[in-house]
Amino acid sequence: MTDKERTNLNNQSTIAAFAILEEMARHSEACRGTDLASSLGMPRARVYRYLQTLVTLGYVRQDPATERYRLTLKLFHLGQAIADGTQLTSVARPLMVALRDEVRQTVTLSIPEENGMRVLDIVRVETPVQIVTKPGALLPLHNSAQGKLALAFGPPSYRETVLAGHAGGDPAYAGLDPEKLDRQVALARTTGWTFAPEEILPGVNAVSSPIFDVEGRFVATITVVGSVQDIKPEPGEIYIAAVTRTARKISAELGCMEYPT
Repeated sequence: MTDKERTNLNNQSTIAAFAILEEMARHSEACRGTDLASSLGMPRARVYRYLQTLVTLGYVRQDPATERYRLTLKLFHLGQAIADGTQLTSVARPLMVALRDEVRQTVTLSIPEENGMRVLDIVRVETPVQIVTKPGALLPLHNSAQGKLALAFGPPSYRETVLAGHAGGDPAYAGLDPEKLDRQVALARTTGWTFAPEEILPGVNAVSSPIFDVEGRFVATITVVGSVQDIKPEPGEIYIAAVTRTARKISAELGCMEYPT
């Protein structure tokens, strides 16, 4: 099979999977695979194959009693996350630019996930040390400034994820000192900011502060990232004050009436 033929086959599979999801969304009741195949004009074996894949991915659930299929809420949560992220980015972007211009360092916006902090947006500054992180990157919970804030202000499940990985011997958690991390998280919870000098990248430090929404929930972090020559291992007050002030402004724009820290 040529690369072009393989690409065409993958495209057809993607189109078919989305067609099944869209057809299921039109029905309020659970669907039979045969009905879906009839409605879509697809071979039943093909529809069943895609349904099993969608079940494995968590987008579809099969009732063991009736063997009918229904959509789960995973698509809804995915759409909600996209909508929330879009609103967050539109609110934060002008303030990120202002922060970048104030401190002359790269600024990132990240949102929490169960296994880390996902970089949502970056406003860069040209410096001799370029930050290679890109939007979409997943930063660890245990050794990034953003992740430590997630542990400080997010649900307990984040800490459980870290401890489970450490206890299970996951190489990603090699060298982790849980007691030291707990002290750093407790301090971040008190001060409303934290840092991570050379913990992810050699020669790079980050100063981060949490963002909260209208319900006071931790939803993101705003972070200043730069060389340890500029942002010292003990960050200067200019960076701390600027990033915490920006976090409060973004939170206020999102409707947070009382900043938790």
